[in-house]
Amino acid sequence: MRENLKMALKTPEEYLESIKRDMNLYMFGEKVKEFWNHPIIKPSINTVAKIYELAQMEEYKDLMTTHSHMTGEIINRFTHIHQSVDDLIKKVKMQRLIGQKVACCFQRCVGFDAANALYSVTHELDKKYNTNYHERFKNYWIEVQNQDLMVDGAMTDTKGDRGKRPSDQTDPDQYLHMVDETDDGIIVRGAKVHQTGWLNSHRAIVMPTLTIRPGEEEYAVSFGVDTDAKGITMVYGRQSCDTRKMEDSKMEVGNYKYGGQEIFVIFEDVFIPNENIFMKGEVEFSGELVNRFAGFHRQSYGGCKVGIGDVLIGATSLITEYQGVNNASHIKDKLIEMIHLNETLYCCGIACSSLGFKREAGNYEMDMLLANVCKQNVTRFPYEISRLIDDLVGGIICTLPSEADLKSEEVGPLLKKYLSVCDGVSVEDRYKLLRFIENISMGVAAVSYKVESMHGAGSPQAQRIMITRQSNLEKKKQLIKDILDIE
Repeated sequence: MRENLKMALKTPEEYLESIKRDMNLYMFGEKVKEFWNHPIIKPSINTVAKIYELAQMEEYKDLMTTHSHMTGEIINRFTHIHQSVDDLIKKVKMQRLIGQKVACCFQRCVGFDAANALYSVTHELDKKYNTNYHERFKNYWIEVQNQDLMVDGAMTDTKGDRGKRPSDQTDPDQYLHMVDETDDGIIVRGAKVHQTGWLNSHRAIVMPTLTIRPGEEEYAVSFGVDTDAKGITMVYGRQSCDTRKMEDSKMEVGNYKYGGQEIFVIFEDVFIPNENIFMKGEVEFSGELVNRFAGFHRQSYGGCKVGIGDVLIGATSLITEYQGVNNASHIKDKLIEMIHLNETLYCCGIACSSLGFKREAGNYEMDMLLANVCKQNVTRFPYEISRLIDDLVGGIICTLPSEADLKSEEVGPLLKKYLSVCDGVSVEDRYKLLRFIENISMGVAAVSYKVESMHGAGSPQAQRIMITRQSNLEKKKQLIKDILDIE
């Protein structure tokens, strides 16, 4: 531990104490009290606490911490505004590291990416309109850095009729919007869904979910808000196999230490003070904020999903050893393919970071084209890796009897007899490993590995649109014209 950092960075214990608040949270139709003790929620809290733990460790300080360009203090990298290409690269490396340690979504990337997008957008907003959004945001973010706060990022609206614009919806609240304004701030209403880690965060940055057009100014709003603000209601998202965490069994859960979290967040006339507002009706900047955030978040997937992939590949290799097939050539070939796919994702994350550039505001941004290529690959490769896992592990990951049966005096001895594999491998170790693989490839963690790989940071078509915009086809056509002397 680095004693000199304890004042600048929260310890895991300090983080755990800091989130013990009265939240308006519902799960299974009932209000949840002391959510930090709920067995379904605790693994997701453990995941965030792990980030705070790693930031205290000397061996990881280069990736997990850095110096704030605004205060000069040592801060958690998740609160940093990128100041160099090296920062962009270390971000991806850090995300891979954490993915390796927890094997699930660690919930802190969205707010990190939202902050870096807002930093440059607010600067350009002020330049055009002579507003003070950038200074507001810097003051807001210095507080985040100084207190080592976890910040969520909220973009996705419920959207209602997808064929209609926000202003054309039967219910205008299907997109979060301003419903009133006072001298001191604004009042907003609507909902944000798929909110990764909202409950475990201290604050959140809210952004539009798409490019807002003239006439829809009430929807062009971005602001910071405390996650427990008055008027906010949360409903905990249901995940496959989630109630296994309520059983008195670590073996049944798979990844029993760590997990992800998704929250349905409803804003019922929430007041936002002026100092926390970073965009208010400037429609022409809404699309740029969406695009920059998406670029940063698509870069992130070249790190986090790769770290989880590392653990999955390790689990798959180990189970083939347990089952005595690890030396078969086709087994080795499929493991090599899994490694190839995983490292290709990492290459994209590092590549888009390496070609990063400096914005006028002074912060650095990744290469947008390669970030979208990275995420496009993420919508495919984890699914192929999971297919290969299912091939190598066998059907037992979806037919395995319960731990209660394994411990039963009547059928337990029979199950242990027929679930035994190679000499020296316990049935219990094989069981834990199979449940872990099931958890990530089929169960709760599949949300953060496969489904999030598909829809997180935008669905595949969103990346294809951006790839088209960034690909510069006219320049490519000119290349062949020059070679063939075509006028």
